[in-house]
Amino acid sequence: MRILACGAIVLALCAPAASAEINVSEAEKDYMEALYLHFHRNPELSLYEFETASRMAEEFTAAGYEVTAEVGGTGVVGVLRNGEGPTVMIRGDMDALPVKELTRVPYASTAMTVDELGRTVPVMHACGHDIHITNLIGVARKLSSQRDDWSGTVVLVAQPAEERGLGARAMIEDGLFTRFPRPDYNLGLHVTANLPAGQAGYKPEFAMANVDSVDIIVHGTGGHGAAPHLTRDPIVLSAYIVTALQTLVARNLNPIDQGVVTVGSIHGGTKHNIISDRVDLQLTVRSYSDANRALLLDGIARIARAQGRAMGLPDDRLPEVIVKNEFTPALYNDPELSNRLADVLRAELGAENVEQSKPVMGGEDFARFGRTDERIPGFYFWLGAADPDAHAKAESEGRKLPATHSPFFLPAYERTLETGVRTMTAAALELLAKP
Repeated sequence: MRILACGAIVLALCAPAASAEINVSEAEKDYMEALYLHFHRNPELSLYEFETASRMAEEFTAAGYEVTAEVGGTGVVGVLRNGEGPTVMIRGDMDALPVKELTRVPYASTAMTVDELGRTVPVMHACGHDIHITNLIGVARKLSSQRDDWSGTVVLVAQPAEERGLGARAMIEDGLFTRFPRPDYNLGLHVTANLPAGQAGYKPEFAMANVDSVDIIVHGTGGHGAAPHLTRDPIVLSAYIVTALQTLVARNLNPIDQGVVTVGSIHGGTKHNIISDRVDLQLTVRSYSDANRALLLDGIARIARAQGRAMGLPDDRLPEVIVKNEFTPALYNDPELSNRLADVLRAELGAENVEQSKPVMGGEDFARFGRTDERIPGFYFWLGAADPDAHAKAESEGRKLPATHSPFFLPAYERTLETGVRTMTAAALELLAKP
C-alpha cells in the first residue's frame, strides 16, 4: 500500500435538489480531451494498468483528494471529505482489451504488449474505459471546485480488471469498504453506441446479468474410427450434452424469466479416423436472479453427468463440470435511487434525451459494490457515445454502429465527456446536497 497524499432517500416524485445545469468550461473540455487522447493512445490490459493507475493517482491528488494506490492490485482510491453528510462512491474502470484498433483515426492506439501467457498482442480501449476514467477525473475536479455546493464525502475508485470480472472483488477484499469511508450510494456509468452523444439511458432493478464461465471436460474411451463399438465416443456424448443443455432455458426456466446457456467452444479429436478420449467445452451462462443462476448451474452439472451415464461411463469417468472463478453478479439498480437520479438526468439533459433502457445480458462487476452484507444502493447508467449524425444515418438505414469490443468502436469523445461530467456531477450533487 502507498499513501499519496444522508440523508434519507426522497420519494421519486420529489424534485431534484440540484436544479442548476452543470457548466463545463472550454478549459475543462480541453483538459479532458488531452487526458482522453493520452489514455486512448496508452491502453493497458487487465491487471497490468500500472501507468494508467499512476496517472489516476496524480490527477486525484492534484484535485485535492487523499489518495491511496495499489488497492486490490492496481486500484486507486481518492477520498474528499467535506463536512457532515452521506458518502458517495463514484467508480471508473481502467483496463483495455487485446484488440487491434481499426478506426484509422489519427489518435488510434498502436500499442502492443505481452500478455500473461507470453503472447504479443495489440491493445485498444475498445470498451470505452478511457472515457470512463477521463470522466471520473472531470467529475473529481468539478466536485472539488464546488465544495461550497455540497456536504459529505466523495470516494473515487479507479478500478482494474473489469473485463475479467476480477477488479471489484479484489478491491473489496483489500478493504475498500473498511479502510475507506463506507458508501451510502454507489455511482457508475458505461458508454454505449446505441445512444448518440448527449443522451443517457437508465434501467431500474436488474440492468445487467449474472455472468458465469463453465468448463465441461467430457471423458471417453478412444480408439479406431472403424471400430466405434470398442470405444465410448466423447464427441457423440458432447453432442448430446450440447443439445440437452438447450432445455435448461427452454423447459426448466420460468418463461417470464431470462437466461442464456451458450456453448462457445468445443474441441476434441485429432484426425478423421481416430475416436478421441476427451472433448473440452466452454460455456457462458447468463441470468438475473440468484435462484435462476443456481438453477442453470445445477442443471448443467445434472445434464452432463446424466448423459455420461447414458453413454455407459463409470462414475469416475463422468463429465467434469467446472464453474470458473471469474463470476460477475447481476447488476441491480436500486429502484428508488434510479428514479430519483433519472429525474436529475432529465433536468440536466432534457427529458427527450433520457430514455429508460432495456436490460441486457452483458456483465459488469460494478454490481459487486452493492452486494455487501448490508446492500448499498447503486445507480449505473448508460452514456451515449455515438456521433449523433452517424447514429441518425445508421438508424435510417436500419443498421447499428460498431459497438463496444469492436475494433471499429469510435466514441464521439468531446460531447460524450461533456455529457458524462454534467450528468455524473449532477447525480453526486443531488445525493450530497446540503440540508
